[in-house]
Amino acid sequence: MRLSRRVALTTLSLVSAASLAACGGGSSSSSTASANDAGASSAATAGASGTVSGEITVFAAASLQDSFEEIAKDFKADNPDASVTFDFEGSQDLVSALAEGSAADVLATANSSTMKDAADQGLVGEQTEFATNALTLIVPEGNPAGVTGLNGTLKHADLVVCAPEVPCGAATVKLEKELGVTLAPVSEEQKVTDVRGKVESGEADAGIVYATDAKDAGDAVETVALPANDVINHYPIAVTKDAKNAAAAQAFVDYVLSRSGQTVLQGTYGFGAPGAGADASRSASPATTK
Repeated sequence: MRLSRRVALTTLSLVSAASLAACGGGSSSSSTASANDAGASSAATAGASGTVSGEITVFAAASLQDSFEEIAKDFKADNPDASVTFDFEGSQDLVSALAEGSAADVLATANSSTMKDAADQGLVGEQTEFATNALTLIVPEGNPAGVTGLNGTLKHADLVVCAPEVPCGAATVKLEKELGVTLAPVSEEQKVTDVRGKVESGEADAGIVYATDAKDAGDAVETVALPANDVINHYPIAVTKDAKNAAAAQAFVDYVLSRSGQTVLQGTYGFGAPGAGADASRSASPATTK
């Protein structure tokens, strides 16, 4: 399976195992030994200056694009001989690509069940949660359709959502059930960024996206508060079993989990903390219409 988007950035500073421990957060371990082995490999192959070298490929959920690109830039000065190449797609497409033989060193998905699919197929090693995210409703600037929520104002509005097999779509289905509403979208997209793009351009009157996507869109959209709910997505990350550059791959994972990586994710892009519940995640998401 060929993935459509590839972004190459020179990166990677080696973060010690101590940084991972300091970060803490909710983690789901499939193999503690594999994590220790990866850390030992990283230390053994790092240069005298403490840097790592070579290229790694990171498969990451589309909702992570801006934050992961910024994280990657933070590695550049410390590791001039290393680079990271990204493929940003729907999480289910990334797992399918790995299963079909596409090469990657790191996998980061937008929900736990998609990562579990990868683990069940023996595609990844230990998985650790690094962020959480919640849903919100967005409309184009000015809200031309007058949408006020998941209510009758959507009757004559073009609503777009993620497809059910996509993490943001699966979360939308859960949201419908929890709130007791039935949505009638005009289209279901394979990536949350495609939902956002249609609302930004005015092609759609409303869309259900992650709170982080609403923040990324800036003034191009307005947010409409959703009723209180417990729908939250947990984002795990893992080094793949067939990683060609395990040392640099583990260094990237360590950095995402480090204080610096978490500052980018939470402070700049509005992700919730690892292991956070719905209330904590909602505190980082827009609560009122602009």
